[in-house]
Amino acid sequence: MAGAMTVDGRIVRIDRPMPLVGRLLSLPLLAASFYLLWNVALGLRQDFSGFGRLADDLMPVLVFTGLGLLVGIPGIILLTFRTFVVLNETLRQIVITRQFGPLNFRKHRDLADYHFISMTDDDDPELTTYDVNLCGNKGTEPITLMSFTKREEASRFASELGRVLNLPARDYVGTEPDADNGDVTS
Repeated sequence: MAGAMTVDGRIVRIDRPMPLVGRLLSLPLLAASFYLLWNVALGLRQDFSGFGRLADDLMPVLVFTGLGLLVGIPGIILLTFRTFVVLNETLRQIVITRQFGPLNFRKHRDLADYHFISMTDDDDPELTTYDVNLCGNKGTEPITLMSFTKREEASRFASELGRVLNLPARDYVGTEPDADNGDVTS
């Protein structure tokens, strides 16, 4: 997955946008929602211009409005969803933000709980993805920062991030989760 890492002084921001497949999946949902809400608008226009009675059309208007919103809201979420992680060394804080539209859901973590950057694979022989994670001691939930389809790109990203944050980068590709396989940088 393509993403961007920006470094501004002692603040690192890693953007993980929604894959193109997710954005394309939102289009049928938005089209169906537009169709339903367009029919609601046409019915209301007809009722308010004197060619029909709103009392007769109230139930279909409410049902079509509800279905239009029920189908359209997931479409908007898929279209605008993105995740980014901000690592602030000055405040020793990690902020994980999941955003869609104007809504932001933030999760704060302490940077001191994380001690190294790991590179792992998903053990899928067909299409292997390499995840770069920020990890801490046992019991600390790792933060997936970025996913790559090529091992070299993941290694380069882990090394660069480790250099910026002064954390060791470890390569766990092809090993068991608790094994220590060495550094990416060496």
